Amino acid sequence: MSGGSPDFSGVQAVFAENFAQRGEVGAGISVWRHGREILSLTGGTLTREGTEPWTAGTLAPVWSATKGPSALALLLTLHEAGLTPDAPVRPVWPQLALPVTFGELLSHQAGLCALDTRPSVFDHPAVALALAAQTPAWQLGSAHGYHPRTFGFLADECVRRLTGGQTLAAVWRERIAGPLALDFWMDGPPEEAFPRIARLYPGKQKTPAAEEAGFFAAMADPASLTRRSFASPAGLHAVADLNQPAAWRAGLAAFGGVGSARALAKFYNILACGGVWEGRQVIPSEVTAWVGTRLVNGEDRVLRLPSSFSAGFMMDPLDSTTGRKLRTRFGTSSGAFGHPGAGGSQAFADPERGLSFAYVMNQMEQGVLPNPKSLLAVQAVLEAVDAADT
Repeated sequence: MSGGSPDFSGVQAVFAENFAQRGEVGAGISVWRHGREILSLTGGTLTREGTEPWTAGTLAPVWSATKGPSALALLLTLHEAGLTPDAPVRPVWPQLALPVTFGELLSHQAGLCALDTRPSVFDHPAVALALAAQTPAWQLGSAHGYHPRTFGFLADECVRRLTGGQTLAAVWRERIAGPLALDFWMDGPPEEAFPRIARLYPGKQKTPAAEEAGFFAAMADPASLTRRSFASPAGLHAVADLNQPAAWRAGLAAFGGVGSARALAKFYNILACGGVWEGRQVIPSEVTAWVGTRLVNGEDRVLRLPSSFSAGFMMDPLDSTTGRKLRTRFGTSSGAFGHPGAGGSQAFADPERGLSFAYVMNQMEQGVLPNPKSLLAVQAVLEAVDAADT
């Protein structure tokens, strides 16, 4: 349990430096613990040119930070159907010849990260057909590799078949986001919320961090699995594309989410608290156990660096010999899980501390992993919370 009130002055200093030294335009931080928000910081503006301030209610496209909510929507649907992540996908989706389980699908082991054809991201049936016909990039069980865009279509098709046609975005909205008052959408906020949506800006060219050098080298090769994965399916590749209502409304479960830092942090705190919220079990305990169970760990064929995943959530990878964390993008706890988004958005749960964190911004940075703007804030948050507990 928590002790005294944490001193978040260090977090406030890091956040201020993001604007003064790291080029931030607008951003928000939300930290929750044991069911209540213990820190909310906002700064900057929704656009470079405007004066509209970023507030706790500001929304932003968060790219792959969408994957955590998407994974939970599928897992909840599985649970309601009496299935587990160990169940095979084929009885639900017979056209998918690969003998993969739902857990393997959600933990990026299927090898369906890149398509040989080029269906549009706006044509879900065409993408589903292409995925069912695609030859996997590796033999099932031999490797894993991040599915940056196809992940959402795989999860969405499973939900549609499990529910008799309901989309994953609708399941999220009707069974999770709506009842729990989460300001996060995959099929677009209502039009009256559009003025609250911040405009994204692409990151400037820079020398990649040493651990990401392999990723950027692969991205420069059009024939590489990495480049092909980030191009499949076709469409919505430019940052400016995610500033358009058509993208917000497309139901893109891998990278189309729009929401606030507060919504993401609250979502992850519900998971950090074992699915119990305001005294009620709002997410089944079996489901919260699935999201925190590591399913794969090792070298990632697409990201070209070590990665680790549970059923749809990213975890910091572990050293195979010592079991120690190789990175601390999700803090110091080995059981922490979450998901970053391209450019710097970041959200995760730390069940050990009953804690969750989210950082959402509009000035993107180049890189495949969370950057110092959020990482220094995470470090300061954990230092403050742990100091208050001693």
